[in-house]
Amino acid sequence: MILTITLVLSTLIAINFLLLKFSCNKTNRKSEITKRPVILKLEDRSIVLAPTGS
Repeated sequence: MILTITLVLSTLIAINFLLLKFSCNKTNRKSEITKRPVILKLEDRSIVLAPTGS
């Protein structure tokens, strides 16, 4: 009984590791950054509110 449980668990763990190895997402990472950083220029604007009449 204990031997059967051990064999089943070992098999499931082995299958789990095989699935983990072969099903992981492989992404290509670029080592160089080709784009220049975007610099935002903030303009000094004052907010004018419309008169409400109250």
